[in-house]
Amino acid sequence: MMACPLALGCHLSTTGGYRAMGETALSIGATTFAFFTRNPRGGTAKAVDPDDARELRELMAANGFGRLVAHAPYTMNLCSAKPAALDFARRALADDLARMESLPGNFYNLHPGSHVGQGTDEGIRLIVEGLNEALVKGQSTTVLLETMVGKGSEIGRSFEELARIIDGVREKQLLGVCLDTCHVWDGGYDVRDGLDGVLDEFDRLIGLGLLRALHLNDSKHARGSRKDRHERIGQGAIGLGAFAALVSNQRLAAVPMILETPNDLAGYAAEISLLRRLAEDRMDVSRPFCGEVG
Repeated sequence: MMACPLALGCHLSTTGGYRAMGETALSIGATTFAFFTRNPRGGTAKAVDPDDARELRELMAANGFGRLVAHAPYTMNLCSAKPAALDFARRALADDLARMESLPGNFYNLHPGSHVGQGTDEGIRLIVEGLNEALVKGQSTTVLLETMVGKGSEIGRSFEELARIIDGVREKQLLGVCLDTCHVWDGGYDVRDGLDGVLDEFDRLIGLGLLRALHLNDSKHARGSRKDRHERIGQGAIGLGAFAALVSNQRLAAVPMILETPNDLAGYAAEISLLRRLAEDRMDVSRPFCGEVG
């Protein structure tokens, strides 16, 4: 059986440094991974060790890794109504993008933000302003706007809202989208029974060339619930058949795919193995997945 070329991985801890994340990824069969650039709840970031970053780059090159998908802290809100929070978001974004240059050519994923009562138009204006301030010619990192569920005043609940942000940014070549399967499902898009239609709509409104990464998550809730509760692959409302279609869809073959399911490393290893098998031979998706590896 031919090896699957998919770049599959999961979120990993930065505790041991960059190279340690790469070694952990290899140990679970991953060829990409995600990591938080700083504490997910905000705060200062650990200084980059240039030697550690170089060793990760070498490990990735030697093992055929796809692009990494770093993640901004959850507290980054580029359209906050609070001046201090808005200032933190813009400073953290600039700092993180500078630090990402130690791992050139990768992705930096962020939640667009919540307008918290200011209205969608003002929220989008502020997000665009922040991105225009941060994105500069010559940087190698592509910033990804994540699709959101639409809880409360979240921006990014629809492809239209993401398109409006992208339209306002000057350095569009430095922008892309990360599509989270749980988020779009809970937000109302039918990635279970209408994946091709969803991709067609994305292409029409944004352009498939800007779909640069996927977060692969099943959902604990029905489509359109706006709940944002991730489930393990094949154990939720989206179902295993939909993920078989996702990982074998040729329009997504070059896109790194990151698991954010409720799992430990062994669970991620099992899901990565499962998804590779689905992509390679479209295994019988009616068979229950019990977390086995191999």
